Amino acid sequence: MQRRMTWKEFLFVLPLLLLVMVFSLFPIASSFVYTLFDYQTNNQAKNSLYTGATLNAALYAEDCDYFVHYLKRDAQAVGDADKPALTALSETMAAQSALYSGGERTVALPAATGEAIQSLLSDTRALLTRLADTYPDLRIVTHGPQLLDEMETCLVSSNFVGLENYGRLGGDARFGQAVGNTFVFTAISVAIELVLGMALALIMDKAIRGIGMVRTTALIPWAIPTAVSALIWCYLYDGTSGVVAMVFHRLGLIASPELLLTTAGGTMFSAILADVWKTTPYMALLLLAGLQVIDRGLYESSAIDGAGAVRTFTSITLPLLKPSMLVALLFRTLDAFRVYDLIAVLTKGTPETLSIYAYKMMIGQSNYGYGSVIVVAMFLMVAAIAFVYVKVLGAELIRE
Repeated sequence: MQRRMTWKEFLFVLPLLLLVMVFSLFPIASSFVYTLFDYQTNNQAKNSLYTGATLNAALYAEDCDYFVHYLKRDAQAVGDADKPALTALSETMAAQSALYSGGERTVALPAATGEAIQSLLSDTRALLTRLADTYPDLRIVTHGPQLLDEMETCLVSSNFVGLENYGRLGGDARFGQAVGNTFVFTAISVAIELVLGMALALIMDKAIRGIGMVRTTALIPWAIPTAVSALIWCYLYDGTSGVVAMVFHRLGLIASPELLLTTAGGTMFSAILADVWKTTPYMALLLLAGLQVIDRGLYESSAIDGAGAVRTFTSITLPLLKPSMLVALLFRTLDAFRVYDLIAVLTKGTPETLSIYAYKMMIGQSNYGYGSVIVVAMFLMVAAIAFVYVKVLGAELIRE
């Protein structure tokens, strides 16, 4: 039976919980909030989170004053039949100016008030269109449409869209392609890294002369920053002077050296190869830690019984190494699924994975609403992968 935590013990854990809330839960919650809005920083009408209508009161009141100025002068130049309409419009604009001038620069409006202002602007535009046929030289006819255009930008409608952004994912072919590219990159790279990492870990586990130098050398690729390693491989893949591109071409693996960084298949292959080179040592390091805790007496007993290397590996090493393998697979799969820097530096964003697509949507297009939906979708996929690994494939093994 587990003992319940006392309040004093909880105080020791509280700072850690606060750090988790600030640096983990808060960004996740913020991203989810952004998904509920059509939030675009390059659009004046959508560059904030508006749950209701908002009015740029200062600019709106100033435009109303201009309307009053023009209407008072033009009221004397129209016929008796049109004077009442201009006079009524002048009084309305004056009332609007008095209502919104001298206060806050921006004002949150009830939905009915926003609709009333929009109706006023529409009726005013219709009146100016009618007057333009009879009095084309009126100042209000000349300058009024420009003022109305500006006044319409002063009224910002709510950009709250609820779950509408999530509905866009189903019909977004680019998102589907990004998901496919992400899974292909993750599955192939992690599978190859597991095989090569296992072989490298078995070599580094041997008690032979010079094994320290072998371990140090094997870990060098992992110690190099990802951006630096991506630049190194970019030079190696270069179609005019890249050594790797030339070797692959002469071996007949590719038709032209330029194909590695200029075609969809070439960029995927290039990114996987660079990722395998860099992170295989990390996989080997995790597996080596598991090999180190296996009782050596088991291998001695196996040798006495006459078991060969393959039988020893399948009957002793592999079963006892499963917990370390699951941990290594979990870490590498989650890391590969979120890949961004390697592809961004190496191939300038192709193949387009989920991280690349989210970056282009939010930073490139300044669409943080839909970009956050992609991020949340990627978060849910990562959570599902972690659940499968931990709960389905080996929860008991990991706890051992």
